[in-house]
Amino acid sequence: MAYETIETELRDYVGFINFNRPDQLNTFNSTLAGEFNQALADFEEDTAVRAIVVRGKGKAFCAGIDVNELAGKNGLDYYLWVSHMEEMSVRISKMGTPVIASVQDLAVANGIAIVASADLAVAAQGARFGATAVNVGLFCMGPAVALSRNIGRKKALELLLTGEMIDAEEAWRIGLINNVVPGESLESETLALAGKITAKSPLAVNLGKKSFYKMQDLEYEKAYEMVNNHFALLCSTEDAHEGVNAFLNKRSPEWKLR
Repeated sequence: MAYETIETELRDYVGFINFNRPDQLNTFNSTLAGEFNQALADFEEDTAVRAIVVRGKGKAFCAGIDVNELAGKNGLDYYLWVSHMEEMSVRISKMGTPVIASVQDLAVANGIAIVASADLAVAAQGARFGATAVNVGLFCMGPAVALSRNIGRKKALELLLTGEMIDAEEAWRIGLINNVVPGESLESETLALAGKITAKSPLAVNLGKKSFYKMQDLEYEKAYEMVNNHFALLCSTEDAHEGVNAFLNKRSPEWKLR
């Protein structure tokens, strides 16, 4: 599929989504939001894709929402518009395919929302993160949802209320990202992380990720009841038996496509 604001690629079981508005620091306009959601949906349906890497072309990862789209809307228009912008976060949480954000330079507002919504994130040294909408009389209400589930209430509110930036090391310390790497190693380290996932049973990863997100908001006992049912279902699959057999016989497993 031809896109206007993103580029996609499939290589070694990894689907790549590259934001392609470098002159605008990969800010989200309505077109990019729609194309990003479509690319996520397409890769989720592709059984050859076992992990998705999201990157930004040019200097920045993503500098938020394009404020040029802000003017000239009524209340309903604003609701539909921002819902379209934030659809990515809900979509990622419902997908079985793991999504990895690979971050360079700048991830603010909707950019930090992508990082928080992604299942995993790797950042280059020198990358900066912020929930900066409050600095222009707005508020990162959408990003607040994923942020609060990543880093806890008080740290999330500190970022949201002050609009201050943090560096990659602080983002790692508070649990927003998984790793900080030298800039020249960002691609290789991101691919190494993706490779660890693609080497596993795609069915187990797919079912396991969906189960993880579903259990997060359940009561403690109900969460166990649900995941026990999911685990029993997984135990009945060919991949489960293949994985155990391969382990016992000291050989590499041959996974089925999900």
